[in-house]
Amino acid sequence: MSLMPMMLRSLMRMVVALVDQPAASVTTLLYYSDLLPRNLNLERLVRRELLHHENYLFHFLINVLRCF
Repeated sequence: MSLMPMMLRSLMRMVVALVDQPAASVTTLLYYSDLLPRNLNLERLVRRELLHHENYLFHFLINVLRCF
């Protein structure tokens, strides 16, 4: 399997998540990149299903944001 179908599938998942649930997607990105504090109010917005193991671009963004 080449990289292009994997990245295209991952891109589509991320775009669908950002369009469908923009607040939850951004909160999940910031929460798992440790840029948001860990509290129960923010925990309600975090969607663990966005962390699917094949969502490569989402994991890439989390790792890049951890550098800041």
